[in-house]
Amino acid sequence: MFQTKRPESGLGEIFSVLGFYFITIMFLEVFLKRNTLFTIQLSEMVFTLLFSVAFAAFLTLCTAFFGKMQRWIMGLFIVLICIFYGTQLFYFSFFKTFYTVYSMLHGTQVGEFYREIVAVLIGHYLWLPVLLSPVIVFLIIKNKMPALIIKRELILLLISFVFFFHVVGLLMINFGSKDNGSAYDAYYYHEYPIDSIRQLGLLTSIRIDVKRMIIDVLPFLDNMERDPGVIVDPNDSKDPKDEVEYNVLKLDWKQLIEMANNDTLKDMHSYFSNVRPTNKNKMTGIYEGYNLILITAEGFSHYAVREDTTPTLYHMANNGYVFNNFYNPVWGVSTSDGEFVATTGLIPKAGVWSLPVSGENYMPYAMGNHLRPLGYKTMAFHNHTYNYYKRDISHPNLGYDYYGIGKGLTMDDRWPRSDLQMMEITVDRYIDIQPFHTYYMTVSGHLLYTFTGNSMAAKNRSVVQNLPFSNNVKAYLATQVEFDRSMEYLLRRLREAGIADKTLIAISADHYPYGLQPEEFNELAGYTIDSTFELYRSQFILYVDDMENPVVIDKPVSSLDIIPTIANLMGLEYDSRLYMGLDIFSDNQPLVIFVDRSFITEKGRYSAKTKTFYWNDGYSEDEEYIMNMIKYVNAKFFYSAKILEQDYYQVVLGS
Repeated sequence: MFQTKRPESGLGEIFSVLGFYFITIMFLEVFLKRNTLFTIQLSEMVFTLLFSVAFAAFLTLCTAFFGKMQRWIMGLFIVLICIFYGTQLFYFSFFKTFYTVYSMLHGTQVGEFYREIVAVLIGHYLWLPVLLSPVIVFLIIKNKMPALIIKRELILLLISFVFFFHVVGLLMINFGSKDNGSAYDAYYYHEYPIDSIRQLGLLTSIRIDVKRMIIDVLPFLDNMERDPGVIVDPNDSKDPKDEVEYNVLKLDWKQLIEMANNDTLKDMHSYFSNVRPTNKNKMTGIYEGYNLILITAEGFSHYAVREDTTPTLYHMANNGYVFNNFYNPVWGVSTSDGEFVATTGLIPKAGVWSLPVSGENYMPYAMGNHLRPLGYKTMAFHNHTYNYYKRDISHPNLGYDYYGIGKGLTMDDRWPRSDLQMMEITVDRYIDIQPFHTYYMTVSGHLLYTFTGNSMAAKNRSVVQNLPFSNNVKAYLATQVEFDRSMEYLLRRLREAGIADKTLIAISADHYPYGLQPEEFNELAGYTIDSTFELYRSQFILYVDDMENPVVIDKPVSSLDIIPTIANLMGLEYDSRLYMGLDIFSDNQPLVIFVDRSFITEKGRYSAKTKTFYWNDGYSEDEEYIMNMIKYVNAKFFYSAKILEQDYYQVVLGS
């Protein structure tokens, strides 16, 4: 018998395997971006291309080590890549953001939304053959794929490919722009998945996310922490006056700096000591001793406030404090981050679930912890699974006796559950114990917005049947009818108890109703909505029964401002420098911050996407102002994350 010698791997064989990996990755990158970010800039694809070549070379090297199993291993890699891109695509269509490694490791409960997931899959069934096409092509040609022979030359060549294209990508990043929104910013500092994936590609973004998770565990490895630099507070033109009282505590910043056991804490002490506090004003303490009901309403929006379908919400929105320019930005973890902002006045840390992470920290400025020491009965309720998003960790730490489905709250088993029924079950638990503070996270307004898959939409269909909208828009409005009825019941009970005029009610959304498709949301609004700013315009209801006249606030404000505003209205002792939001009634300049670091001030709007500042009438262009505001916003993100990382309230206020 003659023995045949296996031919050595040449460049053609290597490039066949590497090329298939590369084409698969780039094909899926383009498909992902086209169906999530909607626009693809050729200049933004350069880094994706370079890093994809390096990743393809790495996969080729890994494949070569499996000998006779190479084709099976290559097929497995192709399947896993397609699954990864596919799950990100469907996740984005559901939550309007990409999932991070942290969410992937902690998001097992997402299966509770199996109905919505199935509906999304059905609604985008044409995506499936496209996502699976690399697998299909591989199965057709797999027998023609060469088997690579592992040897030193092959290993060195592939390592060279990985090293060369990775280094070229890094050099281009480091010698390019270092502005906000640049590839440099995304690679080293700015943990915003949408921007990172647009600039660098999905695989590189996930690799960076893994590195940041490791750094969180082993912080001594972090040598790339951005220094916000010298920050000029935009309120410096209004120097604190001795005759003006401010919402501050007597903190010995000098001593804190001397006692700090690391440079980060010293830097934080220096920063917060130089933040301009908010002044006490004519609204300070006007609701001292009042009961407080704080509500984060699922999918709530000003478009849902209608006199014909939601009369109670309409009354509250127009006969209390009327906020004409309120914004409710979407953060990285949709509902959970929306709750975090509305209950803490802090910016969520990217890449993690900030609310459960805060469950390990001292959080004295959450309303539960603020009011409980003053004798308030503090309770929190959620009409969904009690430990979803780990609320069983976060909410007790915020100062509440917490109840949800599976822990002290039993409700009809339907999806979504009724906000009205939650009120009917819970109000008696606190209404006769005064003063009280109650927090609600509602669920009736949850997507999907259809009459067949949403019990609340089906229940209230007759109320919206004759409205001039398509079925999905009507279904959304029908879910908000249930929330309105819960508010009607709550107000009636407060009035019957004679305490409606002694109860401050604050309502905001977790996020805009992103269960509606863009064209449906435009239909609801009656015009094409700008996706940078107007998409996040929302409703903040701040209401006390029997106000003589509504109070109109026109300046731009956001959900970050809710907690510091309530703290001032209730006359609480706090240090306003330790919030990221502002008391709305203070004389500090307003600031609305969005997750991509766009922002709104009294002078205009800055789009981080276009790097353009749109000046309001009456203000002249000022480049120095723009650059300083960009730094100021960056510092807000930086130091808010550090509050979580360093358990900063414990350091400053714990004693």
